Amino acid sequence: MPRVTFPAMASLPLSSLDASREPRRQEWSAMPLDLEALRPLAARVKATPSSKNPDDWLSAAAPSATPAERAKLAALVAAAPEPSFARDASRIPALQRILKTKKLAALLVPRTDEHQGEYIVTRAERLKWLTGFSGSAGFAIVLQKEAALFVDGRYTLQAPAETDASVIECRHFKKPPAIEWLAGKVRKGDRVGFDPKITSLVEAERWREALTKAGAELVALDANPIDEIWTDQPGDPFAAVRTQPLKYAGEASADKRVRIGEMVAARGAAATVLNQLDSIAWTLNVRGGDTPSTPLVQSFLVVAADGHATWFVDPKKLTADIAAHLGNGVTIRPIEAFAAGLKDLAGKTVTIEPETATAWVEQRLVEAGSTVIRGPDPSVLPKARKNPVELASTRKAHIRDGAAMVRFLSWFDDEALGQSELAVMDKLEEIRGADPLHRGASFTSIAGSGPNGAIVHYRSSEATARPVENGTFFLLDSGAQYVDGTTDITRTIPVGKVSRALKRHFTLVLKGHITVATARFPKGTGGIAIDGFARRALWEHGLDFDHGTGHGVGVYLGVHEGPGRISPLSQVPLEAGMILSNEPGLYVTGSHGIRIENLLVVREAKAVGFLEFETITFCPIDRRAIDATMLSPAERAWIDSYHMRVRKLLEPLLTGKAKTWLIRMTKALR
Repeated sequence: MPRVTFPAMASLPLSSLDASREPRRQEWSAMPLDLEALRPLAARVKATPSSKNPDDWLSAAAPSATPAERAKLAALVAAAPEPSFARDASRIPALQRILKTKKLAALLVPRTDEHQGEYIVTRAERLKWLTGFSGSAGFAIVLQKEAALFVDGRYTLQAPAETDASVIECRHFKKPPAIEWLAGKVRKGDRVGFDPKITSLVEAERWREALTKAGAELVALDANPIDEIWTDQPGDPFAAVRTQPLKYAGEASADKRVRIGEMVAARGAAATVLNQLDSIAWTLNVRGGDTPSTPLVQSFLVVAADGHATWFVDPKKLTADIAAHLGNGVTIRPIEAFAAGLKDLAGKTVTIEPETATAWVEQRLVEAGSTVIRGPDPSVLPKARKNPVELASTRKAHIRDGAAMVRFLSWFDDEALGQSELAVMDKLEEIRGADPLHRGASFTSIAGSGPNGAIVHYRSSEATARPVENGTFFLLDSGAQYVDGTTDITRTIPVGKVSRALKRHFTLVLKGHITVATARFPKGTGGIAIDGFARRALWEHGLDFDHGTGHGVGVYLGVHEGPGRISPLSQVPLEAGMILSNEPGLYVTGSHGIRIENLLVVREAKAVGFLEFETITFCPIDRRAIDATMLSPAERAWIDSYHMRVRKLLEPLLTGKAKTWLIRMTKALR
């Protein structure tokens, strides 16, 4: 069927683009829509993550549609087929036959896409389609006569349950590492295929070096062999692209692009290529809906040293206000023209980020005759250093989110006993969803009852969900996307009376949380130095937790954002304006899990040359789980002061039982 095309949009500044579109829209408003022409878009909408407004795509694709036409288009979307991810043991043998035809000894199958982000589009879920494994992190290697799936400790039980042992073996990713495992399998002269479009530059080089030592060759493939057998593979998602208003962004896109251009010029380059979707969304002050949990737009961006940008994106996704929003400094080209756009950089010096730019991007630039300079994505640090407007808006989002959490926690005390983890998650989403600025969850909630709370990255399902039970802890790690901010909060809730041992563990975690929240440190300090603050109280009792203490967070962007972290591995200096999580925990397998998480803003301290944290999450820490005798006077004072501020900010937003619950939970410790 014919696709809807916009020939006039091929390569124009957005100001011209808007002028070319408006007459056409007026013409469309006078005639019925060509519903058949929109059918391909409906299939793409079906492959797009669900949103609060399922008809939002029409604001870009068919803004003048009548109610009757909208109903017909909704029916087209409903009728569009969905790809099947049901386990099918025939897929790996089919792929192995293709490997033999192509004379490949093996194929690398990562869970990544062209943008190297945390969330990937349905079209790129090749690992899930091939193996049946639905986890968020995994890596498969398919050889001609065997296959292996490598997962970390989170998925050692899930992976075997979801895959077919007759065609693939599940292995721990460090026992041995996948790269060593394959090096021991290949023979001299073997060819190992990989998809350079979805493999980062440094990852490709790591594999190439290991295979070369083993006498084998890493081969960049023109097309992914899995796509040859995935007959119902969906197309790219289709969600409307909207502006992020200046009242939330705090800095115009034109000014951001000039700043990026200056950094590019300082490196001696003429341009930079951005493929990370959060970098593109931040730089252009746009938001979309192509990826789960994060409001991103499938696209690529080239920013020149003079600040001019070329945006490779599907123009049919753009709403009418995009042109005026971006002005003359952005040229738009179809996303399919990205390869040609790289070729247009022939003879120029181009900077790319080796950790996230794909091997294919560098390969294309080199083939075009460009000189490639490897360096950090120039938007990452400016994005991490939130400006005053971003901080003010996200504080407001956190206050409203805190009020929603209190409404939920009040409900939990009254109604949750005996209900399943899934019902609890649904109730929290319902309460948060009443906020007009709410745009969905910032990640899939972790809701663990009793022993399920001890699984650090637990995902509740019909098969695993436990009921809320008396005498246990219920661990709830959740977050929301609001137009003015991104939240991430964990509360560990005592259900009924809990044992002294559970309270002791809870209080040890709380002591670590307070130590981080009250930390003061010299400028230039990396997250590695702060991480130990969270563990000291636990270490004194021979206890620890096996994850970092904190990660960066965006503003209506990714709930996991670099480069700042509080982690045993992070040397990146923390800087004023960064938003980080503070989430120490403790996990006792088969018994309980505890995590207490607030978000922090790094800010200037009164002492010259020092930084400190400001807590911006506002929700009571359940006093019923605290053993106050274990707290120092300073720690007790921090809890009481925090709760006093929580009550002051949230009480005006609450009524009835929720308000009563808040007052009770924010009383001073005795």
